Amino acid sequence: MGKLKGKVALVTGAGRGLGRAYALHLAKLGADVVVNDISMKVHKEYKEELSAESVPKEIEALGVMGVGIIADVTDKKQVEKMVADVDARFGRLDILINNAGGALWGSRDFDPMFDLNFHGTVYCCEAVAEIMKRQGSGKIVNVGSQAGLKGNESYAYSTAKAAVTHYTRCLALSLGPHQINVNCIAPGWILSSRAIAGGRADKETRTKLEDNIALGRLGMPDDCSKVIEFLVTDLSDYVTGQTIPVCGGNVLF
Repeated sequence: MGKLKGKVALVTGAGRGLGRAYALHLAKLGADVVVNDISMKVHKEYKEELSAESVPKEIEALGVMGVGIIADVTDKKQVEKMVADVDARFGRLDILINNAGGALWGSRDFDPMFDLNFHGTVYCCEAVAEIMKRQGSGKIVNVGSQAGLKGNESYAYSTAKAAVTHYTRCLALSLGPHQINVNCIAPGWILSSRAIAGGRADKETRTKLEDNIALGRLGMPDDCSKVIEFLVTDLSDYVTGQTIPVCGGNVLF
């Protein structure tokens, strides 16, 4: 508790699922958290139960500030306005978690897949970087995927996430002189609400997946949150440009 007291974090796609888990974890560490999503009611889509009417309200219950901003990260102007609003409200921004994304279209639907998973990440990084440069500090964590680290048949999604991984390296080089750390996590088979709704927790599917995981289990959202904690606290001050697979050993190279 208190590791991030006085810090301000922005988490995209945080109205439910993994983004929600990241936002709540940062709040428990003492950060004021700005929750971004296309709606503050997206948790209802997969019947995810909250402890309050929205994620920002859950954050406020933890004793820190929780702010909700509805914006589409695939729209550069909306992203710029969102970040400007955060700057106007807090006067700083210490942490950005680029979580918004997902394999929401077909394997060959490159345009929408790149818009959400790659371009949205770029827009957020570009907007936030100006504030962090002014401060001379900041932590950016992009969210890739194990799909972006190995070949598979999800062409569009995998390629978009691979682009996020390499963009992370390039951005780390650019922002390093400003003492801004840029890293990436690559979640594996995680039991998020959307994944559960899609059948990942079903016995047959679960067993098939677990057979290929070194630790022999599917991941939980908090498994990713703990790595996020490492990447946004002083524990990772000398780590930048890296992608950490959070996959229980499904990706081994």
